[in-house]
Amino acid sequence: MSHFTPEHHQFRRVVREFVEQEINPHVEEWEAAQMMPLHDVFGKMGELGFLGLEYEPEYGGGGADHFFTVVFAEEIGRADHGGIGMATGVQVDMATPSLAKFGTPEQKERFLAPALRGEMVTSIAVTEPDAGSDVAAIRTRAVRDGDEWVINGSKMYITNALQADWMCLLARTSEEGGYEGMSQIIVPTDVPGFEVSRKLDKLGMRASDTGLLTFTDMRVPVENTLGTEGMGFQQQMAQFVIERMWANYSSVGGAERAIRRTADYLRERQVFGKPLIKQQYIQFKLAELTAEVEALKQLNYATAASYQRGGDPTRLATISKWKAGKVTREVADWVLQFHGGIGYMEETWTARYLRDNRLISIGGGADEVMLQVLARMDGLA
Repeated sequence: MSHFTPEHHQFRRVVREFVEQEINPHVEEWEAAQMMPLHDVFGKMGELGFLGLEYEPEYGGGGADHFFTVVFAEEIGRADHGGIGMATGVQVDMATPSLAKFGTPEQKERFLAPALRGEMVTSIAVTEPDAGSDVAAIRTRAVRDGDEWVINGSKMYITNALQADWMCLLARTSEEGGYEGMSQIIVPTDVPGFEVSRKLDKLGMRASDTGLLTFTDMRVPVENTLGTEGMGFQQQMAQFVIERMWANYSSVGGAERAIRRTADYLRERQVFGKPLIKQQYIQFKLAELTAEVEALKQLNYATAASYQRGGDPTRLATISKWKAGKVTREVADWVLQFHGGIGYMEETWTARYLRDNRLISIGGGADEVMLQVLARMDGLA
């Protein structure tokens, strides 16, 4: 039984047209500037109802089923720049799920609704210079002073950092160590004490702005606390699962397009008197890559179906995240290899695809962390 209705297919066509008309023609310009105009791009997405597909209609969401998100992620993943998928994923599935689930009506009206309209850019602030995969080691602290949190600390590798209007911050709000005593706090970026200390220079996804953040006696209202004070770690872990699902879905779209573009090139490239694609080894390798991507896609669909039924998608999302990293690395390496020397040139899409997609095995939970999580869930640790 197909997971997709005619409405899903129509939505896919709309998103694909948007990527081809509003994203891809500007990629070279954004790459050169090392920045994308997110307010402009998200504003257009908001007008088309792309942002917050599954969120409550009263705040501008679509009230749609989860497979609309699957379609959206797959199609955004087909863009000529991995950074747009990353930035969009942060906006719709990384910084906003906790707000949508645990936020008060006032919080949703003030922060979620404008994000879904594309008027506000959002970000998720968890990773720190000394706390990446080990979230329990974060040090950024929020100390209560009357009706305000006073925040001090730093965050690292924060996507959309230079353009974000607000962030979903994870900070320590009590003296308890480890997994305890953390809270999620909505932090506007126009408050004194917030600073983007440095824009980070990355190997790939160069048009996606990534920053090192500093919080110095930054004051925000206690009413900006998301959900239950002290339960921030648990809320963030749930938000991470949704983040990984987006990454897995978008990886499929990019990998499928990369293989097809490469096959088209190999049909035209003449070597030893015949098209390169006539080489049996190349045919077999492309078929193998296609099979691996299809396996990832079906894992994704099983994850999405579980999530839509109200089940816990953590195990399947973890397996898919690990596989997405491996598959995209392999696809990126082989499509560049099959392009030969021209594939190594920055003027060819293969070089950017290789650089951009190396992050999938690191961001949102490294491959090793996914295996650690899986080993624990399956009683192997």
